Amino acid sequence: MELVFVTNNPGKLREINNILGDNFRLLSLADIGFEGEIPEIHPTLEENASAKAFYIYDRFLKDCFADDTGLEVEALNNRPGVYSARFAGKDETGGITSLEEQTAANIDKLLGMLEGKKSRKARFRTVISLIMRGKELRFEGIVNGAIITKRRGSGGFGYDPVFIPEGSELTFAEMDLAEKNRISHRARAFRKLVDYLSGIPDLM
Repeated sequence: MELVFVTNNPGKLREINNILGDNFRLLSLADIGFEGEIPEIHPTLEENASAKAFYIYDRFLKDCFADDTGLEVEALNNRPGVYSARFAGKDETGGITSLEEQTAANIDKLLGMLEGKKSRKARFRTVISLIMRGKELRFEGIVNGAIITKRRGSGGFGYDPVFIPEGSELTFAEMDLAEKNRISHRARAFRKLVDYLSGIPDLM
């Protein structure tokens, strides 16, 4: 079956293609001819995921799903949370010009705010909104872990170089994709999505 994944993030596309397998044809926003950014203006992951999915469904009438993911740090009162992707803000004068620069600035701000904090506990949480035939279902995945004091690893994206999941000595950025996809928050949420879709006989 075909599904549109509502994202412009190539890292997410690679991860989810690896998880979904051969029973699904995953279409990107570029595949359906959509260009530009989708507004993310809501205060919760649930609302943002839902709004992004309906934004595309209402315009293209294609079954689709969107996710929103947040890093929730205990010592920062669960910040950055819904603002994880833009935690360091965007300099309208051009100071931040790329996704790579935004990511680096986000990590720098996070590590700076955690200096001197006793607790470095954190968790990643992903919420998926699936829209099929105009009806919505949501799926959630969580992985607990901790923020380390400096970057390690060159893989993954986002905060992966500074996050170690419980039960591992490696950051997400030090893991290969298969290993990360066994335990990550996004993988856990998407497995729930796949389990649901696989249980609908007329879709397969």
